[in-house]
Amino acid sequence: MQRVLVTGGAGFIGSNFILHWLKRESSSVINFDKLTYAGNLSNLRSVMAEERHIFIKGDINDRELLAKILESCQPCAVIHFAAESHVDRSIHGAEEFIQTNVVGTFNLLQEVRHYWTQLEGDKKRSFRFLHVSTDEVYGSLGPEDPPFSETTAYAPNSPYSASKASADHLVRSFHHTYGIPTLTTNCSNNYGPYQFPEKLIPLIIHNAISGLRLPVYGDGQNIRDWLYVTDHCEAIRTVLNRGSIGHTYNIGGESEQTNLDVVKGICSVLSCLRPGPNYESLIEFVADRPGHDRRYAVDISKIHQALRWSPCESFLTGLRKTVRWYLDNPDWVQAVTSGAYRDWIDLNYKSESGRAMAHGR
Repeated sequence: MQRVLVTGGAGFIGSNFILHWLKRESSSVINFDKLTYAGNLSNLRSVMAEERHIFIKGDINDRELLAKILESCQPCAVIHFAAESHVDRSIHGAEEFIQTNVVGTFNLLQEVRHYWTQLEGDKKRSFRFLHVSTDEVYGSLGPEDPPFSETTAYAPNSPYSASKASADHLVRSFHHTYGIPTLTTNCSNNYGPYQFPEKLIPLIIHNAISGLRLPVYGDGQNIRDWLYVTDHCEAIRTVLNRGSIGHTYNIGGESEQTNLDVVKGICSVLSCLRPGPNYESLIEFVADRPGHDRRYAVDISKIHQALRWSPCESFLTGLRKTVRWYLDNPDWVQAVTSGAYRDWIDLNYKSESGRAMAHGR
């Protein structure tokens, strides 16, 4: 039976991808994850006993372990999600982002290169390395600028986006220099089930149902394109199966929203699903994040025209599904919002007046 190796498979997007993949593909998944604060095996509880899901705890900087896994499992593809991904964390501690996103990607590529060169025949021709990246590598857009395309010049504005841009360039260089059959995807803001509540949407849902204030950075007019995570997973599967080697594909939800509109949208959905308090009265504007990019938007015409993919969820339908999931899974929320998580929030999200600040990717 064929196997794919997924790095970072216990994280938000990675775990959703594994669940999506196992429903639609016959191949097994080797889930390789370091299990940092955002890695949560409870996301995969429904498949932990399934023979086609094999979990291995490890770090992509452990080249010896990577070599053993590649040699013993013989994957037909590597899907690389493993990354530090929160902008605010990168502002407070950039070193970890460089180590994981840049050095870790390099180490993974080195071991994949060695593994791939040993393959022969159809196994070598069909192998793929898919690197999952972000639209933040392109920088920030003005209100009238066209969306990012695959040919937009890179202009990262945070340690996080700079580390992902570096990883993108490494992947490109390993294809052009060594011939590794790579694919890269650059996605817009994801949302959906199992997202760690340091990100805007799950944070606002959690705070609202807890009666806490709903913090919004600056004037709330920063714009993001929102992509429901299952749509993203299907796009990755599509690129892996049919994408052209060496190409990059932008993946977006075609749903540009200001942060303030996102927060008000959550309040509106909650008012329907859990009537009670005036949720919008909890909104509070807080000091803006340093270097906060004003607008992201991606042009998905390439993946649509070449691979016939487009998102299925609108922002409203995706948001309703997301809010409903968090309301239906209070035990999961409680487990990830206690203990060390709260300590981290207290340490890193204090404004000068001592109030916790907001997120947004």
